[in-house]
Amino acid sequence: MSIGLLLSPALALAGSAASSFQITATLDPTCTIQTTPATFGHYNPITTHATTPLDVNSTVTLTCSKGMATTIALDRGQYGSHAKGTTRAMKLATGEDYLSYDLYQDVIRATIWGTGGEEIFVPPIAPDTRPRTFFIYARIPSAQDVTVGNYSDTIVAIVNF
Repeated sequence: MSIGLLLSPALALAGSAASSFQITATLDPTCTIQTTPATFGHYNPITTHATTPLDVNSTVTLTCSKGMATTIALDRGQYGSHAKGTTRAMKLATGEDYLSYDLYQDVIRATIWGTGGEEIFVPPIAPDTRPRTFFIYARIPSAQDVTVGNYSDTIVAIVNF
């Protein structure tokens, strides 16, 4: 008998058995949110903005898992209780005066963007994982009687998913 045959495994098998198993994963629902500042620049209630409001746009960008249903809320800011005829106000950096403004969901500035009910923005369901950008339409009403200086406020944008 040759040595090669002695070292080779048996070629005849007596039978076989099989077992199946599942492969699973869970996709965690996730979203990120980013915003850009709304910079109004110069406001002049005596000439340029005596009868015309000052409008600017900002953006909010969502990146979410595919198929995610979300809502976006914008809070009233730090000084909303001081707003005159609006829901939000910016505070004078060196005093106690306030410049009223608002944030809207639509370009005609008819729907306030806020924290509850119809004021919450409901974007379409995420079709994929690419970032989606939505406009925030900001407005300072015309002819406000306020002190000269720099005004600011901070808004918190919240994505719920």
